Amino acid sequence: MKVSYQWLAEYVDLTDCTPQELAEKLTRSGVEVDAVESRNAGVSGVVIGYVKERSKHPDADRLNVCIVDAGQGEDLQIVCGAPNVDKGQKVLVALIGAKLPGGLNIKRSKLRGVESQGMICSAKELGLNDKLLAKDQQEGIMVLPEEAEIGMDAVSYLGLDDYVLELGLTPNRSDCLSMLGVAYEVAAILGKEVVLPQIELKESDVPNPVGVKIDATEACYQYHGRHFTNAKITSSPQWMKNRLMAAGIRPINNVVDVTNYVLLEYGQPLHAFDAGQVADRTIVVRMAGEGETIVTLDDQERKLDAETLLIADPTKGLAIAGVMGGANSEITNETAEIILEAAWFTPKTVRRTARSLGMRTEGCVRWEKGVDQARVQEAGERAAALIQQLSGATISKGIATAVVTEAKSAVVSVTLEKINQHLGTSLVASDVSPIFDRLQFPYETGSDTWTVTVPTRRGDITLPEDLVEEVARLYGYDNIPTSLPSGATTQGSLTPEQQLRRTIRRHLIGVGLNEAISYALVHPDRVEDAAGLHEEAVKPVALLMPMSEERSVLRTSLIPSLLETIAYNKNRQNHDVAIFELGRVFLSTEEKLSQLPEERLYVGGAVTGQWIPQNWMGAKQPVDFYQAKGIVESLLARLGIQNVEYKAVSSLAGMHPGRTAEISVGETRIGYVGQIHPGTEKAYDLSETYVFQLDVAKLVELAAGVGFYNQLPKFPAVTRDLALVVDRSVPAGALEATIRQAAGELLESLTLFDVYTGERIASDKKSMAFALVLRNSERTLQDEEIQQVTNAVIEALKVSTGAELRM
Repeated sequence: MKVSYQWLAEYVDLTDCTPQELAEKLTRSGVEVDAVESRNAGVSGVVIGYVKERSKHPDADRLNVCIVDAGQGEDLQIVCGAPNVDKGQKVLVALIGAKLPGGLNIKRSKLRGVESQGMICSAKELGLNDKLLAKDQQEGIMVLPEEAEIGMDAVSYLGLDDYVLELGLTPNRSDCLSMLGVAYEVAAILGKEVVLPQIELKESDVPNPVGVKIDATEACYQYHGRHFTNAKITSSPQWMKNRLMAAGIRPINNVVDVTNYVLLEYGQPLHAFDAGQVADRTIVVRMAGEGETIVTLDDQERKLDAETLLIADPTKGLAIAGVMGGANSEITNETAEIILEAAWFTPKTVRRTARSLGMRTEGCVRWEKGVDQARVQEAGERAAALIQQLSGATISKGIATAVVTEAKSAVVSVTLEKINQHLGTSLVASDVSPIFDRLQFPYETGSDTWTVTVPTRRGDITLPEDLVEEVARLYGYDNIPTSLPSGATTQGSLTPEQQLRRTIRRHLIGVGLNEAISYALVHPDRVEDAAGLHEEAVKPVALLMPMSEERSVLRTSLIPSLLETIAYNKNRQNHDVAIFELGRVFLSTEEKLSQLPEERLYVGGAVTGQWIPQNWMGAKQPVDFYQAKGIVESLLARLGIQNVEYKAVSSLAGMHPGRTAEISVGETRIGYVGQIHPGTEKAYDLSETYVFQLDVAKLVELAAGVGFYNQLPKFPAVTRDLALVVDRSVPAGALEATIRQAAGELLESLTLFDVYTGERIASDKKSMAFALVLRNSERTLQDEEIQQVTNAVIEALKVSTGAELRM
């Protein structure tokens, strides 16, 4: 919103407040002023002159020699090159010594031998914005109307001695989208009175022939129509042009300019129709028909839908309500009979129409944020008086009116205790009541409580807290005492889950995996491509309105998302991929949702290609099951989770039946690791790919938390290697469990370092070699003790698994 300082001074006494001081006060009260700009770009010494004579320059075809009366006591001879200069014109004359924008100083000079005593100026040479001028003033010199006074200072005549305050309004302060709204705000800040415009109009005895009917009662609450005859369409007076241009609006003609002027003054959008183009002088406010079209004032044909509010007559559409008028009822120079519209449309209706049509006007801005419903008719009467004043029109008797809903003022109560509690102040009643008086908020008070009837212009005030804010603004934010927060404070920390997530992420990155962040939405066919960690039978949750079928179902496992990422990399010639994701899956057992799905946090990983690519030595290591299992083992060890068991499974969806293991700790199943089923790999066009998936919630329960450290041992350890021959069906885990139980406390560590099948081993047997590290923390072990432990282990293995020492 651009506010003219001079215009504002007509409503509030600003004699003791400069534009800069006013901007400071407004900003401190909560209405931010982004800029204060002078309309004068550096003009001085320019006056209004009258061209008495014009003749061709004797030595230049494109120059004219003009005799100009500039009110200086004697006529001036000025050489001018503008093609539109002529005898009898009122023009802008830069006298000798005048200064123009751009550092141009006017001096006495000779042009082709002819003396020139000044300069006849164009609007551009005075720094005026071409886009805000009439077309006839954009080329050549600026020709002024007959009423311009000879010798008058051009800066004053053009309103260049004014300042413009540009307000950066928040959406709730739509009241300040009008001059009167700003005037109320300024008056409250300065403790002054608001002087409202005097509305004086004279009606004829001829009844108003306009009929008004509101069919769309949910979109239009009231409509008022004034009727004019004998209007003369001309240019607006300079004072009105100056104010419109200061606000960034281009003057058009006296009638249209009045509607824009009152738009700025009251914040009420208005529209004027050529009554001769309105069938039966009847206005119908209705919704447009589906596919109905109208040509708007910008000569564009607009296709409307059934949710567009239309101003129409019995035969055709006349305007898109609140957005733009139609070209078929435009005010032209031939217009003599006018219908003036002052109405109130619901903000959501105008907002929806403006967005659907891609149109944005000054009226739309105000409708969207809210227009004072109680001042619709008053604004219309103000415009009617100005139209009569400027066009000489005759106003028919009465107003054509249709009202669906009357404006209602909100009533809000607030207590002194609440005000002081929110602001941290110690105000008394005598401090608060004057603030409401300055805001011109009617109220009733009693027992330190104010019941305020909020004026309809302040639609942003609906809660007691809003009144507290008004008190704070007018009391002065600088006057509110400062205080430090009080009460118990605690040191910030991470939850166990947050700590665990960070540890998981750092560890997996440390072992060589890259983190992936994928979509939580997948294709319906991809849901069954991998197993989840849920025991119950879950059903995928489908979106009601998905963007595409590719992203239409919430995932129940991380694996499909990871496989998509690997396929994306492979298609771009990146065949060696190692990634993980820490993300949520969405589980529900319902076909049709009656409650939100359960969200679980999983960590999943996928590796494919070469773990160690081929180097100069020719060594390379492709990814296999043990590589994936090793990543999981190192992660669980980092989290302090012990007694982990890996059990072969053959029934997990999407997984290889012979290369997949379920991961458990005691009776708790925490995840799985293995190779993707060859059929699934083929569907994604992948080579051998190994994955793992773990339930983070269960990891949180099992994690040891803070790590424990032991001092370096004082006594040496002893290593014994055992090569055992067992049936091929015996898992390594069974052997490890037996060894640990038999060795007891002396066993410090146990490592499987070799598995062999082949020559010298029966076809149904395999050789497994374990390294046992034995240590006593209090003394050096004796050979007898070591042999005793070794024999106990061999005997236990023979009894439980049938294992024999390999000779």
